[in-house]
Amino acid sequence: MTKFSELNLNPKVLKAVEEAGYESPTPIQEGAIPPALEGRDVLGIAQTGTGKTAGFVLPMITLLARGRARARMPRSLVLCPTRELAAQVAENFDTYTKHLKLTKALLIGGVSFKEQDKLIDKGVDVLIATPGRLLDHFERGKLLLTGVQIMVVDEADRMLDMGFIPDIERIFSLTPFTRQTLFFSATMAPEIERITNTFLSAPARIEVARQATASETIEQVVVMFKGSRRDREASEKRKLLRTLIDNEGEKCTNAIIFCNRKTDVDIVAKSLKKNGYDAAPIHGDLDQSQRTRTLDGFREGSLRFLVASDVAARGLDVPAVSHVFNFDVPGHPEDYVHRIGRTGRAGREGKAMMICNPRDEKNLAAIETLVQKPIPRLDNPLASDTPAPQADAAEVAEEQPSKPRRTRSRRKPDDAPQAVQEAPAKAEAQPVTAPAPEVQAAPEAKPAPEEQRAPEPREETKPRSRGGRGGRGRDNSDNGNKVVGMGDHMPSFIALSFEDRSAS
Repeated sequence: MTKFSELNLNPKVLKAVEEAGYESPTPIQEGAIPPALEGRDVLGIAQTGTGKTAGFVLPMITLLARGRARARMPRSLVLCPTRELAAQVAENFDTYTKHLKLTKALLIGGVSFKEQDKLIDKGVDVLIATPGRLLDHFERGKLLLTGVQIMVVDEADRMLDMGFIPDIERIFSLTPFTRQTLFFSATMAPEIERITNTFLSAPARIEVARQATASETIEQVVVMFKGSRRDREASEKRKLLRTLIDNEGEKCTNAIIFCNRKTDVDIVAKSLKKNGYDAAPIHGDLDQSQRTRTLDGFREGSLRFLVASDVAARGLDVPAVSHVFNFDVPGHPEDYVHRIGRTGRAGREGKAMMICNPRDEKNLAAIETLVQKPIPRLDNPLASDTPAPQADAAEVAEEQPSKPRRTRSRRKPDDAPQAVQEAPAKAEAQPVTAPAPEVQAAPEAKPAPEEQRAPEPREETKPRSRGGRGGRGRDNSDNGNKVVGMGDHMPSFIALSFEDRSAS
């Protein structure tokens, strides 16, 4: 087996490698380092977890050991698709250059421009950046790329496939034509490879594994899932995830849980924390300082579950990840390879579990076509759990206590009109029975002389309902000359008799 000492690396670099605990190079390192040291362009294709980062960092710093950086003109450039991957490359650079006087600058979003400008002004040997922040510095006139001797594109397929092609082409146009270019990736689709041919000149193609293959040390399974109802599907899927984690028991020391959407990352992380699991989210919308703290906690072991979007799937090196859970089936088959590659690294064993809805079966078929083997199916542990639907129904009932209250509150105004309607009905029922004697007494009042009513034209202008009955009441001697038919609101002077009014 080849050793690092046989790869013509700088003695100081070899010393740092030995101190890091590495003795023999991986296949991608063994194949890529010699042509890179010769100054040739390199196209490296290998599955994740095989040491591609060291495959370009070691020859790069060996070549840069001779020479001196100039202000605003970096000598080498490393492009990465995400902030986390760029930070990881910077850590590798620090590890292998501990005995060399080489400087670096990390240009990523979420960090102050001033601090980055200070490093660039001093002059750096290695510039590690994401495309967007690199172009921001260039457009501000703080950076020149005419002194770049070595250019590295890490995760080349992702860089070109995520819409970075215009930025990559522009960055290449700003670098010298005589530069040395290194492309490293886990997958390389034919159309992407055709694009890379415009950037590389007679590259040494190093392919140590079949494209889009996962490590044989990773056990892969998929659980077919279908929700009982559409409104319960999301909660039942999260419950299935928790059940899968619990069933793994002590074997699941830590895990990365991948979701397709950032909103789902937050929801799943909150759900896990609510149920007592030590989990935290990481995705592109979070502040960079929070993303760094979360990732550091996961690497150190203080955080057990990392819920992530694909921003964490590319190239992150966390050596001892026991499990990967795909909460969603990835839309691109290549992303599946990158996701599960977070476990089973450096010869370790790992397990990758995926939850598949019926609508995701096409994407599952595309993944199996890419990896060229069927993924074993695992029985849904909740399918045979009979008490589960009852528990879910109880939870739904507990979540809906407010509906009956809203129903009763709506009935209250409905009950009020009914009471109002009943009240007039009773009031109308009383006049039907109460005035009956008055109606019967009316014929007794008819014998009264009609000429007494004729000279009273004023009574015709009054309401018939009260004035007519009032007039008949005044002529009725049996009533003691008192007005009949007026309510409690009747003025007191009207109730006086004629004699009383004359006296007054």
